[in-house]
Parts: sequence; C-alpha cells; structure tokens
Amino acid sequence: MGYYLTTAIAYPNGAIHIGHAYEYIAADALARFKRLDNHEVFFCTGTDEHGLKMLQSANKLGITPKQLADDNAANFRNTQIALGSTYDRFIRTTDPDHYATCQAVWRRLEEAGDIYLDSYSGWYSVRDEAYYTEDETEVVDGVRLSKETRTEVTWTEEESYFFRLSKYQDKLLELYKNHPEFLGPDSRRNEIASFVASGLKDLSVSRTTFDWGVPVPGDEKHVMYVWIDALTNYLTAVGYPDDEERFAKWWPADVHIIGKDITRFHAVYWPAFLMSAGIELPRRVHAHGFLFNAGEKMSKSVGNVVDPIDLVDAFGLDTLRFFLFREFSYGQDGSYTKDSIITRKNSDLANEYGNLAQRSLSMIAKNCDAQVPQPGELSDADEALLAQARAVLDTARRHVDTQSLHLYVEACWKVLSEANRYFSAQEPWKLKKTDPDRMATVLWVTIEVVRIISILIQPVMPGSARKILDLLGVAKGGAEAGAKVLSTAIENGSGAEAMASVGAGAAVGVAAGAGVAAAGIAAAAAESAEAGVTAAEVDPRSFAAIDYPLVPGTPLPKPEPVFPKFVEE
Repeated sequence: MGYYLTTAIAYPNGAIHIGHAYEYIAADALARFKRLDNHEVFFCTGTDEHGLKMLQSANKLGITPKQLADDNAANFRNTQIALGSTYDRFIRTTDPDHYATCQAVWRRLEEAGDIYLDSYSGWYSVRDEAYYTEDETEVVDGVRLSKETRTEVTWTEEESYFFRLSKYQDKLLELYKNHPEFLGPDSRRNEIASFVASGLKDLSVSRTTFDWGVPVPGDEKHVMYVWIDALTNYLTAVGYPDDEERFAKWWPADVHIIGKDITRFHAVYWPAFLMSAGIELPRRVHAHGFLFNAGEKMSKSVGNVVDPIDLVDAFGLDTLRFFLFREFSYGQDGSYTKDSIITRKNSDLANEYGNLAQRSLSMIAKNCDAQVPQPGELSDADEALLAQARAVLDTARRHVDTQSLHLYVEACWKVLSEANRYFSAQEPWKLKKTDPDRMATVLWVTIEVVRIISILIQPVMPGSARKILDLLGVAKGGAEAGAKVLSTAIENGSGAEAMASVGAGAAVGVAAGAGVAAAGIAAAAAESAEAGVTAAEVDPRSFAAIDYPLVPGTPLPKPEPVFPKFVEE
C-alpha cells in the first residue's frame, strides 16, 4: 500500500523556528508510522524559493536570490536531518524538473480556458505573497495592514494573468460538503467554506515587476505568482507530467501537512487549479495550529524566536518530539515553556515509561537469570492488560489517519499508566519470596506490554524506543524505527533503501516448543502462521510483530536507564 504525504515548502528567507520543527516532526512521525505498518511511503518536503521576498532579501545582502536560496535551503535541509526527518525528497522550486511541471500545469489551465490577461490593482503583502481586498485591510498608526496576518500591504498596479477562480466556487462548496474529510480539523473546513460561500474573485497568477520566478510559457516577461509555482511542487515530486508510471503510483497525495496560515491557498486555490487541469485532488489537507512561546507569538522584534536545535541540545531530540504531541492537541494552537517541557520529560518519560522498564528489567536481571521469564497461567488482570496494549494499534491507526497525533500518543500512555498500576498492585518484589512462578508471569506481562508500546511509539521517539527494544532483547530487523521501508515492501524508487530480510530464528515470535504455558498467548501468532506468515518473516520491530510475544529464555542485556530525569544545572 502506498502513502504520499508532504509538508508545506518553507520560504527560506529567514531563520528556522519551532513552528517549522512542529510540522516537520509531525510529518516524519506519520511517515514512520505508515512504514512500520507496512506501507510504502513517499514523504516530500522542501523550500519555496521564488518571489519578491527572496529578491528583496538577497538585494539587501548584496547577493543573488539563487545564492540566498542555496544557502538557506541547505540550512532547512540540515535542520530536518537534525530533527530526525526521514523525507524521501527535499524539493526546491528552483529544481529544473519543477520549472517543467509548472509550465505543463499552466498550459493545462490555459487549455481549460481558465487563464486570461488583464491588469491588477489592489493591496498586496510582500511578506504573505498574497493580495487582499479593501475590507481585508485596515490602517494602524498610518500603515495599512492585513487584518488577518498584521503584515503591511502596499497598493500594486500591473499587467497580470488571471485564473478564473470564481468559476470553481460551487464546485469547491460541493467538495467541502460531500468530502468533509478533505480538510481538517473541522474548524478549518468551516472557516474555508464560509470564505468561499461569501464569493470568490478571479486570482492574479503572474507578475511583471520582477523576474525571479518560473517564466510564463509563451510570455516570458511574466513570471508565475508564487502560489501557483509553490503548490505545484506536490506534483513535481512524484513525476508529473513526464513519469506517468510514477505519478500514477503516488498521486493523489494522502495528506498535505500545512500551517493554518496557508489554509486558503491549499484548500481553495490548489483544488481549483487541479480541477481546471483535470488532475485528481489530494485526499486530505490538514492545517495545524501555531506554537506560542509562553503565550506570545514568536517574533524577531520581541526576541522570542526559538531555534528548535537549541531545544534539542537542551532536552534531547526524542523529548522534544514527544513533548510536541503529548502537550498539545495537534491542529490547535499551543503555548509552551521550558518548565512544561521539563515536566513532561520527568513525569511521562522518566517516571511512567522509563521507570517501568527499568524496574521490571532490573528484577528480571536479578531473579530470572537475565532472560525473558517463563510465564505461567495468565490471570484476568494479565489478560486485560495485554488486550489493552494490543488494542492500541487499531486506535492509533484511526488517530493517525486524521492526524490526531496527540490522541495516538495519549492512547499509548493510557496503557503505560495502567501497566504501572498493575505492577504496583501485583507487587512482584513480594512474590519473589511467596510465589516465584507468579512473579515471573507478572514480569513477563509487564515487559511484553512495554515491548508493544515501545514498538508503537517508535514514530514519535525513534531513538529512545530503539534503546528500550534493545534492552528487551528484540532483534533489530530492518524497520529502523520506521526510517526505512520494510524488507517486505517493494522498492518505491524514491531513494528509500530496501533493507535485508530478517534472518530466520530472530526472537520475534513464539516458536514451537518455546514453552509458553499460558493458553492463548500465541493465538495471534498461530493465526498468522495459518495465513502463511512465520515469525522469521515478520520484521521484529514492525507493527506486525505486535502479534508475536516475547520468547521466554531470550537473553537480555544489563538494564540501563533510558530517560534520566532532567536536573537543572
């Protein structure tokens, strides 16, 4: 099964901030999740390098816009790598194949009769690369601003090509009504539907006052207005129009991950362009909210813009990745502080997750010959906890498909909280003296639950989950925390590296004669075996491995803490 997702392409005329990281990490978590769930994934991100802003920024620095784009695109690419992003293509709108795609799409719009030449006069924001009507602006302290973005607008008059956006008003409203899943969260769809219902005007789609952009085919004194250029990157990345086989494989996109400030462009202009060009629409656009620093919008003038790498250096990459989806409802605005990050690290990671793994593994090291213990007959409490853990995968799938990443993480943590209560209630340290067989069962159930949740949380915390799976004796396999396609997946041609298949005998399943006494433990594994799938064919850290419990007798390494508490120096 294929899955194509994108981030918005960033405008590289300024510094990278935590808002960029929020989007990149979210998209990466989705990509990793789908790979671990045996999907082929194509994950695209990149930079939007044309337009007046880039030209003005370059002029101030005394360099060409291409030089500025090269420098800043490298910064964005390096930051993505530092954040653990596993993108398949980093597209730049200055890439040669992108020029060809833009011009092919433009010709399709012309053929549909939706491009015409006229002149434009109105209020234009260089920063937003957007035009505003009179009633969408206001004068504040002698400066006219966009009401929505509070950016300065200037009166602009020039010859321009226009796109017949008004022609698609009814079709767009029909889209929102018949396919409410097209735009999420619901609040964004309601806002956009209201905007479209109020009436659409035709859209200026070219400029003549500068030449830093994609030339309009047949009239090269015009360059394409940045949004038709930028949005088309989603088609370029999957081979449109020349690589028909590749395009048919990946398009339509399963989801565009964007910030709420560019919802109109993705949910109004983009589908209208595609309707005109006769190209299938993406399945979904998800517009996330903004992050605020201690309740304040980040601003250079205020001095509260935070470099995400500074947060990684201070708290660790996995802590930051976890925090973003544990602390906030993905899709809504959120406010963070240093203290809130520390609280999540110490309570949720160090206490609930790390401490549970450390306590149970330490007891096993001391009392079970440092091997996965042999469970006896399972009690109702054992069965209930295991069932709760196994059920998280289906719950997580539903939440991931609506980009409700906070609910996916919450479902994992509900099980960890229950496992901590179970461990405390069962008191295996007392059972060591009174009923060692029962102690072994409790310890086996506990680390089996930790194994399941560790597999499931890999997309969010790939490094930390990997360390815990190592401590549980789970073979590495080829999934690499969802960074790569699985060994059973078909090479997607995207540059993702197909991994070697898992060797026979990997400790991922309950083999015949493994000695698990409890009836029903291996039921799921047996069912898979009947379907022709054996333990050795399942990547031991993929989601499919959830059905293959820990094998008693598997040697375990010396337990080590994975989530030390944050202590202020």
